[in-house]
Amino acid sequence: MNGNIVGDSSNPQLRIRSIDRNSVDFVLSNTQLSVANSLRRTMIAEVPTMAIDLVQFIDNTSVLADEFLAHRLGLVPLVSHNVDKFKYTRDCTCAEYCKDCSVEFTLHVKCTEPGTRVVYSTELISSNKDVVPVTEGDDKGVILLKLRKGQEINLHCVAKKGVAKEHAKWSPCAAVGFEYDPHNNLRHLDYWYEKSIKDEWPLSKNAEEETENDPDAPFDYKAEPTTFYFNVETVGSLDPQAVVLKATRVLQEKLGALQLALDEDQNTDANTNMDDAEPWV
Repeated sequence: MNGNIVGDSSNPQLRIRSIDRNSVDFVLSNTQLSVANSLRRTMIAEVPTMAIDLVQFIDNTSVLADEFLAHRLGLVPLVSHNVDKFKYTRDCTCAEYCKDCSVEFTLHVKCTEPGTRVVYSTELISSNKDVVPVTEGDDKGVILLKLRKGQEINLHCVAKKGVAKEHAKWSPCAAVGFEYDPHNNLRHLDYWYEKSIKDEWPLSKNAEEETENDPDAPFDYKAEPTTFYFNVETVGSLDPQAVVLKATRVLQEKLGALQLALDEDQNTDANTNMDDAEPWV
């Protein structure tokens, strides 16, 4: 997929420069800054995933407080490839949680040997084989806590569907790199430097995609950026291409809802004007 361009010349175009299991590097062109930034914000905050939301402690004799451990459990990334099959809790008809809107996890570990017993996220037992802690290769997952001989942890968790604008634990992205105008031709940045801008502010690899303007040429104050460079790194809950596609779909749905609301408002105003008009003689 490296180097493929998606979209015709009259619409926004997307060119993938590199892609692997947890990241995608692409160039979005022929569009406006507001659109590119909306995509960036949506990828970070409005793509749904699964994350642990409720934790019930049955027994905890470790050195970590219940609240501290509950916070760590919430930040454990969960495989969310089938997140669309789950409902939001607010949309479900159940009283608290059910298999249609949640996944249950259990963890029961007791250290019986001398030394330290490390407890990993892979030891969480899921009620749904499709929603499990993210791992890579032989990795045991995230270290949740450490137990000494005689200490025990026994708890029950409930993972729910959500988005990161509610809590960061639902974000599918570890980071989203975003850049435009790498040569600062538009002068949107005012660099602080001591001796030399070029020495103290080295250009990124994106500068190879564009040319630097002649510093002696007249400045075009009406110029706007049209090419944007993204590097999306995920936590493993979703594939990077899925994050981009889902974010695009969320934007489309929001714009569609806005268009419908505007159309309804216009129709309401038109009907009101007709009702207020003078009757025909």
